Amino acid sequence: MVLELIPAETMSLESMRRPGMPSRLAHILKRLHAGPRFLHNFDMFDMTRRYLRIARELEIPIPDDYVGYMPEVERIESAFARHPVATVPCHNDLLAGNILDDGRRLWLIDFEYSGNNDPTFELGNACQELEYDEPRIEEMCAAYFGDPHPDKLARMKLNILLSDVGWTLWAAIQWKVSTIDFDFWSWVDQRWGRARDALNSPDYRRWLDVLETCEPPAAAGR
Repeated sequence: MVLELIPAETMSLESMRRPGMPSRLAHILKRLHAGPRFLHNFDMFDMTRRYLRIARELEIPIPDDYVGYMPEVERIESAFARHPVATVPCHNDLLAGNILDDGRRLWLIDFEYSGNNDPTFELGNACQELEYDEPRIEEMCAAYFGDPHPDKLARMKLNILLSDVGWTLWAAIQWKVSTIDFDFWSWVDQRWGRARDALNSPDYRRWLDVLETCEPPAAAGR
């Protein structure tokens, strides 16, 4: 169903790396996040558990060491829960092809995975899908929050990791059930390889330490 024709350029990884694009994306996300709430919620922790159940029920192969890292995912969830943020309406699937540029503003399309979510998941997931480097990640954080605060950056980077953890299972399920002629298992290898590397990195411990040692919101500023 076509609602409106938007004369615009469909973005690519290359075009989303143009100067200023992380800031432009952050600004349009702030506009979306300030809008009316969606009907449903989106939680990658819950979705990962659901995808694991589906994989077991359908006997879908997943990386051999995947389940062994689930305690670390639970540790991230606990760290987030100790410092909760208000959920906002999020897109949750910001591939470059889901972003249009009409020369004046960006437009977001394909809201299949939309739902109320932690805004730092939106930012982190977008940075991962767009393959942003460190300067662009910091630019996104500063444009959205006003400054690349260490706790906000740490939360974004843990969500970058989490997005790969969850979408690994999505790709494995698609490998089993999809009729699309695409090598979904290459996504399994790519996403889980990145997630495993991140979980085994010193940076991961540092990001967790930032969240686990920072003051809870009620105590901050006393």
